[in-house]
Amino acid sequence: MKNLALQTKSIMRMPSLAICCLLLHAAFFVPNAVAQGPAPTPDQVEFFEKRIRPVLVNQCFSCHSKDAKKLRGGLHLDTRAGLRKGGTTGPVVVPGQPDKSLLIQAIRYHTDLRMPPKGKLSALEIADFETWVMMGAPDPRVDKMVVAKNKIASPTDPRDLWYLKPVKRFPTPAVADKNWSANPIDAFVFAKLQEKGLKPVPLADKLTLLRRATYDLIGLPPTPEEIDAFQKDDSPDAFAKVVDRLLASPHYGERWGRQWLDLVRYADTAGDNSDFPVPQLVLYRDWVIDAFNRDMPYNRFVQEQLAGDLLKADSDQDRAQKIIATGYLANSRRHGSYEDKRYPWHLTIEDTIDNLGKTFLGLTIHCARCHDHKFDPISAEDYYALYGFFSSTRYPRPGIELDRVPVDFIPLPKSGLAYAVIDGKNEPNKRSGRVGNVKLQLKGDPDHLGKEVPRRFPTVLGGMTLPADVKGSGRLQLANWLTDPANPLFARVMVNRLWQFHFGQGIVATPNNFGKQGQTPTHPELLDTLAQTFIDKGWSIKSMHRLIMLTRAYRLDSADDEYNLKLDPNNEYLWRFSRRRLDAESIRDTLLAVSGKLDRTPGGPHPFPEPKSWKFSQHNPFKAVYDSNRRSVYLMTQRIQRHPFLALFDGPDTNAGTASRPISTTPLQALFLMNNPLVHDSARAFAKRLLTDSKDDTQRVERAFLLCFGRPASADDNSQSRGYLAAVRSKFAARPVPEQESLAWESFARVLFMSNEFVYP
Repeated sequence: MKNLALQTKSIMRMPSLAICCLLLHAAFFVPNAVAQGPAPTPDQVEFFEKRIRPVLVNQCFSCHSKDAKKLRGGLHLDTRAGLRKGGTTGPVVVPGQPDKSLLIQAIRYHTDLRMPPKGKLSALEIADFETWVMMGAPDPRVDKMVVAKNKIASPTDPRDLWYLKPVKRFPTPAVADKNWSANPIDAFVFAKLQEKGLKPVPLADKLTLLRRATYDLIGLPPTPEEIDAFQKDDSPDAFAKVVDRLLASPHYGERWGRQWLDLVRYADTAGDNSDFPVPQLVLYRDWVIDAFNRDMPYNRFVQEQLAGDLLKADSDQDRAQKIIATGYLANSRRHGSYEDKRYPWHLTIEDTIDNLGKTFLGLTIHCARCHDHKFDPISAEDYYALYGFFSSTRYPRPGIELDRVPVDFIPLPKSGLAYAVIDGKNEPNKRSGRVGNVKLQLKGDPDHLGKEVPRRFPTVLGGMTLPADVKGSGRLQLANWLTDPANPLFARVMVNRLWQFHFGQGIVATPNNFGKQGQTPTHPELLDTLAQTFIDKGWSIKSMHRLIMLTRAYRLDSADDEYNLKLDPNNEYLWRFSRRRLDAESIRDTLLAVSGKLDRTPGGPHPFPEPKSWKFSQHNPFKAVYDSNRRSVYLMTQRIQRHPFLALFDGPDTNAGTASRPISTTPLQALFLMNNPLVHDSARAFAKRLLTDSKDDTQRVERAFLLCFGRPASADDNSQSRGYLAAVRSKFAARPVPEQESLAWESFARVLFMSNEFVYP
């Protein structure tokens, strides 16, 4: 049982000579880092294209570009070379050091040189530039004009791109060991292992497999009773019965609903400068959880989120649920403080298109807002063809700094109000005018318009155009085009996510980017076969769970193999099962579950203050943390700040869809598990549970290991545990025996909670 804090010690063990070299490098080479730095990662490219380039184009190029009437300060910001060279005053960016960067000083208005001179950038834009410089100022531009000439940068024929080819089922490959495969998926995995000269490790033991599956499907540890039942079941389908039981649990929807909420950047607040609360968004959260529990077909699941208000309803209650589903769109981030034409609705619509493209298509469509996409065959016209669907839609407004009154909320029968979208029909829209097509925004600027663009699907995905007789937004048609089995991306993207959530990495390792800047699939034939199977099984997500989890590949042990590690150190070809740390919610829920404190009832509304008291502003935004003993999926989630526990243990980013969570190991995490009141309260309740349920130390240690690690204690575990308990009792020998016992078992509980085995199933 290694202390989690020990993992952090390696961070501090850098030889002094290496540290000196790093410091010398920083001292002498920082000014040239823009030129000498590594190529930007896909995430950095996306950040630059989405957050930095549009501001440069709109605010800086009139004075600092090749087309400027008079170049100011000798500074070119329209090329990478110009940015890294700087102007007459020298370099304007010091990568990694915003405070020392002249560009940051100027946009902060901290010097006599204030840029742009006609008005300060917004706080959000300044923060973006600070983040960009902290990243190292990654700049993917080539040394030419930023603005494209209305041509897609890549000469590649779209028909040659793997992700645009039609989905098809591939024949099951022949493999040397036919007995190794539990189902056809295994044959694809084993064939690739053979091709790469890899040999799979043996299967995991039953209890490891039970704990793995239980966390995967419901995000909670197996109970001692479930462990005992599985150990006693020697039937060939014992594990299949476990999978079926877990899929039928109401906790399944809580676990997998959380995965979906990650993707759609769910938050209970609006995200504008004041971050106004949106009490009604919990209806959408609960709709998602219920949809997963009911195994709603995935195509229908998406259609209702995009166009539930336009779908036929069987009853008032059914209509209410379909409207609530469009909370997906209403959840888009809000910007600004004004309620008139100055309000930047184009940024909310950009957020919608960005999430739609990544979540459902695995494409960074938003990169075409200011110009044709630099890497993928998506044009600016494609972007504004989609834009028209959402500018023709009424987004609700929860209130903003200058007008705190909610607007355009949808009344529901017997259910209060829904924070959801509804079709604009032919009503004036204050997302651009009347419902209809929009004009191209030149360089992404809504005040400089080009030609009108008909509402349609992206050209490379069929380019289906909205019929002229459609009077509303056209979102229903968009939803149907998106979810059509002929769309080569829709099924591929989702089955890749399911694979990723079970194995830790998708067949495509960049789940939100199937484009040219993303990774190609490690098992392309398997990806297509899974996608076609998904379609053939009626878009049932639970069926896909069952198919994937009953493979031999899923049931492999996590043991290392020296030979395999040399050939495939990242386990891309699945010669073992990659062990992963529990996510933030599962860690918190497990602390509550093993201590007996977890409230398993579904979450309700959050205890927001009364709306009449809301006086939030950009200088005094809404901020709150509401804790409870319910599952973490029911915690209140803000956009401008994250819940402290979720932030510390790598919870989701609420400002952008989180396709995969980073895993960090920090001293603060270890300190939290040592000192936080949640941990101490859980340890106290855990100790009381052990003292109440078991008669002696041996039984209590056994029970503790079953609860925390899903396995019986070994002889060595028993010996070490009893020795530790004796040492703690000795320390508190002067206190009454009941108090000694309580303190000893509380301390023992914290040791278990801090062990690697607790957080790595």
